[in-house]
Amino acid sequence: MRKPKTRAALLAGLLLAASAPAVVNPPTASAAADPVTVTVNARAGLATVPDTALGVNHAIWDSNLGTTATSDLLRDAGVQMMRYPGGSYADIYHWKDHTAPGGYVAPGTDFDTFMAAARRVGAQPMIIANYGTGTPAEAADWVRYANVTKGYGARYWTVGNENYGNGHYGSAWEADDHPDKSATQYARLVVEYADAMKAVDPGIKVGAVLTMPGNWPDGITAGSDPGPWNQTVLSIAGPKIDFVDVHWYPGGTAAESLARVNHLPDATYLLRQQLGRYAGANADRIGISFTELNVDAGRNTQPAALFLADVYSGLLENGVFTAQWWNVHNGMGSVTQVAGQTDYGDFGMLSSGACTEDGSVCQPPLNTPFAPYHGLRMMKLFATTGDQFVRAGTDEPLVTAHAVRRSNGDLAVLLLNKDPDNAHPVTIDYAGFTPSAAAPTVSTLTNGATDIATNQSGSATSRTLPPYSLTTLVLRPAATTAGQPAAPGQPTASGVTDRAATITWPAATPGGSPIAKYEVHRQNGAVSEQLGETTSTSFTVGNLMPGSRYTVNVLARDTAGRVSWASPPLTFATGSPATSACTVRFTANNDWGNGYIGGVEITNNGTRPLSGWTLTWTWPTGWQQVSSGWNATWEQVGTAVRVTPTNDNRQIAAGGTVSAGFVGAYSGPNVLPTAFTLNGIVCATS
Repeated sequence: MRKPKTRAALLAGLLLAASAPAVVNPPTASAAADPVTVTVNARAGLATVPDTALGVNHAIWDSNLGTTATSDLLRDAGVQMMRYPGGSYADIYHWKDHTAPGGYVAPGTDFDTFMAAARRVGAQPMIIANYGTGTPAEAADWVRYANVTKGYGARYWTVGNENYGNGHYGSAWEADDHPDKSATQYARLVVEYADAMKAVDPGIKVGAVLTMPGNWPDGITAGSDPGPWNQTVLSIAGPKIDFVDVHWYPGGTAAESLARVNHLPDATYLLRQQLGRYAGANADRIGISFTELNVDAGRNTQPAALFLADVYSGLLENGVFTAQWWNVHNGMGSVTQVAGQTDYGDFGMLSSGACTEDGSVCQPPLNTPFAPYHGLRMMKLFATTGDQFVRAGTDEPLVTAHAVRRSNGDLAVLLLNKDPDNAHPVTIDYAGFTPSAAAPTVSTLTNGATDIATNQSGSATSRTLPPYSLTTLVLRPAATTAGQPAAPGQPTASGVTDRAATITWPAATPGGSPIAKYEVHRQNGAVSEQLGETTSTSFTVGNLMPGSRYTVNVLARDTAGRVSWASPPLTFATGSPATSACTVRFTANNDWGNGYIGGVEITNNGTRPLSGWTLTWTWPTGWQQVSSGWNATWEQVGTAVRVTPTNDNRQIAAGGTVSAGFVGAYSGPNVLPTAFTLNGIVCATS
């Protein structure tokens, strides 16, 4: 969490990890000469928007937490989930007497007041049980009071907040009275909390705190833990939890924060990999929540609005069940000018009406919406419960696109121009959807605007995006969707090898005509590649690339030619060959949060010596690199790595092995490679 700045007692500083994220070079703003091509592919289905999607944080130091004015603003912004009692304060908060020893508790912020506010907003609560200075019994009593005594039906409960910040990894901002501050101890107590809380109400969902892949202290092992924080917590508490809770403050300049949104698909992919590897059986049931999000630059101005809309969309299309902004009200920070607008350095999306200590600068009146509030309102206009995200992309890094398909057949497209200086004309191509000739409904938030402007104008295929703007288009289809079949169910993959996989799915429900066939499509960016078709509900895909990630959808086509919505997406990764003339063992040890000691061990499985060799692989992301290496010559061009021998290890005997090492670096989620080629032959891995 980020500490409030509204009281002198709360001026101790930001409650955030001490390790700064690695710098990513931002895209350079350039004159907008040629139109940007936007591609919207309705055949490439992503996740469906849940009824908990749009969230915010409430905090017990905020005396406006329960006011009608605040609640009405949050309701009007479409807030669906509200978190309480406020980040790191949760680990010092005792709900029974409404106290937080060592912190400030504002009047009118008790739990019942919060619940009344949540009901007025129409939002579900997410409650943080006190891990740092509390007990499982205290948490269980809170569940009893909330759901048995008061009948609030509070479903989501998290055990603690940023508990990896208790000093176990060196930085200490989170309260933790336990003598043992290890990840192992946290996980053991999560089990005790979950058992005690679910004994009171078996219907609740209990979450555990994880760290964002690629952010401190991801990858670091401390003390006697068997592995890094996420691995340790999931290995012990995985069978007992229902979701995991992650925070993300990307840091850097406004341009850097906006560029780092590109990390989200790989971050959520790694989280799901960790769940599948460490959380035990049926790990697919475990959801992911991102309950704190904000930027370091432009918190009250247009960069925050752009970031909110981009990151909420990116998380939701990757299946996260809630994204939550830090914070509703927070307080004055450092005053700066951002793209011609005054920014108060305030983590709140609504003004606290505060002034600097010398009174020289004051915020606008209490509850005046800042830019991220309008970004949240734009999300309400763009993505509603039950909509299905579909793939959208552009050929310009400063222009981002997201899209959703609605049950009435409409398509909504969100366009973000992250260029603070230039307007960008765009042309929009559609696949799997034909827009009507009618002018779309257009909602626009420009830099410095105090409201969203909405009208019907222009065409569905071209538009000019103002500098630093958010634009939503809502399009009607050219033809009725009545009678089309329902989407096939969630596909699964089996028999996955290095070159093939069998995709199976539940049958689609016919519409006006019988189902004729199913089509299997691969998402290749914002373009779909049809892998095959079948009349059954299973299809084996061949000719896949080893060590590659695939996302596929299934569509149903009926005898009248009508096509269904895309199925939910399935993502799977191919491996390496079961047998090969070579085997590679890749290791990543002694991770320190943005780098590690890596190694490759190459075995010649042939019957003859190998004289001279070249090992190659491709990094899965653009923010991974070989910094230096030994026992070989190391080269990297783009994401491609090439390793060649020294005079000492040029020959690999039959059945023999050579090894080489390197220092690996990363500035985002560190997705490790799984396919390696030796002298043009794809190797097995061990």
